[in-house]
Amino acid sequence: MKNLLDKTSTIKTMGLPLFIWAILGLFFVPLDSLISGDRINAWKGNQMAVYSNENSVNRDVTFRDSRFLRMKTTDTNFTFPDYASRQQWEERAEALRKQILVAAGLWPSPPKTVLRSHIFGRIEHADYSVEKVTFESYPHFFVTGNLYRPRGKSGPFAAILTPHGHWVHGRLENSEEVSVPGRCINFARQGYVVFSYDMVGYCDSKQISHKFANDRQSQVFGINLLGLQLWNSIRSLDFLESLPDVDAARIGCTGASGGGTQTFLLTAVDPRVKVAAPVNMVSAHFQGGCLCENAPGLRLNAFNVEFAAMAAPRPLLLVSNTHDWTKNTPWVEYPMLKKIYDLYDAGDRLKYVQFDFPHNYNKPSREAVYAWFGKWLLGASDSRDLKETPFQVDLDESLRVFPKNEPPGHLTEESFKADLKRISSQMIERYWPKDRRGLRRFQNSYGTAFQTVLAARCPANVVIRPVAEWSSEDALFRTLLISREGKHDWIPAIWVEPISPSRSSVLVISGQGKKCLFQANSGKIAAWVQAVLSKGKSVLAIDPFGIGEHVLPKGTQTARNKRFKFFTTFNRTDVQEHVQDVLTAIVALKRLAGSDKISLMGLGKSGPTALLAGAFTQNLQEIIIDGSVFKGRKSEILRTYFVPGLGRIGDFTTAAALSAPQSLRIFMGSNRTILDFERVLQVYKLFNRGRLVQFYEKTLTPRRIKNLF
Repeated sequence: MKNLLDKTSTIKTMGLPLFIWAILGLFFVPLDSLISGDRINAWKGNQMAVYSNENSVNRDVTFRDSRFLRMKTTDTNFTFPDYASRQQWEERAEALRKQILVAAGLWPSPPKTVLRSHIFGRIEHADYSVEKVTFESYPHFFVTGNLYRPRGKSGPFAAILTPHGHWVHGRLENSEEVSVPGRCINFARQGYVVFSYDMVGYCDSKQISHKFANDRQSQVFGINLLGLQLWNSIRSLDFLESLPDVDAARIGCTGASGGGTQTFLLTAVDPRVKVAAPVNMVSAHFQGGCLCENAPGLRLNAFNVEFAAMAAPRPLLLVSNTHDWTKNTPWVEYPMLKKIYDLYDAGDRLKYVQFDFPHNYNKPSREAVYAWFGKWLLGASDSRDLKETPFQVDLDESLRVFPKNEPPGHLTEESFKADLKRISSQMIERYWPKDRRGLRRFQNSYGTAFQTVLAARCPANVVIRPVAEWSSEDALFRTLLISREGKHDWIPAIWVEPISPSRSSVLVISGQGKKCLFQANSGKIAAWVQAVLSKGKSVLAIDPFGIGEHVLPKGTQTARNKRFKFFTTFNRTDVQEHVQDVLTAIVALKRLAGSDKISLMGLGKSGPTALLAGAFTQNLQEIIIDGSVFKGRKSEILRTYFVPGLGRIGDFTTAAALSAPQSLRIFMGSNRTILDFERVLQVYKLFNRGRLVQFYEKTLTPRRIKNLF
């Protein structure tokens, strides 16, 4: 691109935004007197080269960033990506596993404390027994349920974990549509140890409500209902494994509706589940409508069928019906999953059944699951031996763990959230590196969490769309639109080059957007930009998502509705989009300048954004941050720079540490800051680069910028 644009021309345009026209109108001559036919042809030829693979983009410069025009929700119709090989799928599955755990606030994993399990209140029947169970998944938080065991058979036994769905009576629901005790009784008669446990807020699990942590501050610290329930399920596997009559190599999991969601998520993240049967839940067009099924970040570029596919090559049965969101299973979801199972030559380990009923886990559905589990966990060759037998459910009062509805202790939702925050802080303290070995562990754990939380990546390829070019006595200006290839997330930008060849470049991010390049009143180039140009450096400034001209034209309706209650489950926040735009701009600037020698500078309110982005890179010459906003209260700062999960992994201090060993200079304007300089310095010293990180009790003024480079 650089060779095709002659620096001697004064201006070329394809239709400029109003802001650029306002600047140009101050000091440039009419367009048609300055452009030759050859120059126009060269420009068009270059533009076509840039757009050879972007035919869907309009050829005018009307601004259309697809992020404003599309939003994913629980009802989005998702399509399954193509995976050419097992290796490609397994790489994707590992990334999805981390995404689920990070979204749930479980990566890095909390410490597994002593369960303190209590099994009591045994009721004996002719061929099975049922007992009451409590254990602590977290200190002082009780998981409650019933344990069903075979009688008259010798163990060790296969085991089944059975989460329930959103029926009124939870694990005690006993109706024609759903009988949780009924399936547990029949499983026990067939030779399984079965643990049926409460969802949070149901039956005996009344310490915390089923609306737990539905607030912005909890999201920041990775605290959510889905994560609590998934941790309860993981600890329930621990509980089953601890029983002497359980064969830990033969554990299955099944549940319907919300219990179906819990089934495939647990199977996805924990290989101890050997066979799974999610009932009436795996869908490509409905992802679940409850807090316990929707954690922030869970379905960023992912959906439930992919999560279910993570069971492969373990046996998986899809139970569906014709009257809810699983009605398309035979020709939509099942073929999607079969593509993955075929990569393992394991087509016989995947099966679907469909019934003509409303949303349920009724007798026909249960019998299909009995046959499937019997085949893979009991080695039963004849499903006729696994038909449901009549059962009589014990009275609720006999099965309740706390009949008087009084769980022990004085745990409240607020005190529990405080406990979870404290656990996160203790984990950061434990993981913070003290030697090179600890550094690798820190990068593998918190580095992975950081990238997943921010949901951003340096793109492999970018598309650069030229809009206009003009020059002054000592600089060449180009206005551009930049996007990740194939994404159409167009970023308005201005690239300024010195007339003499530039040796390196600076990417500047500002709360003002690209206006920061110019003096506010005169429209002339800012003095600090002139100083940078005089050092032989080019400058690229962008309007990140929603800033400056990075908005839709007037009258264009946006589909982006941040008030949608599960917005962050499916969509990035503005700060996450800003970080992605910075990473896209870094790749674009390397291509424009033909050099990897790039510095990143974050000014004003964009200082924190630049710091977050710098943690994704490893070869920037320098990262310069205006850290004046870090002087406020941490809770306010994290609310302003809203990224779900960022508080759990150490927020901006972790970002600064992950920027090592790149040169990092942060101008605070005070010694009172939320950043822990000593911790950051500790990490840099492990790289033998302690001198490359500097914190200044000064503000980053334009005058100081002039002397930085």
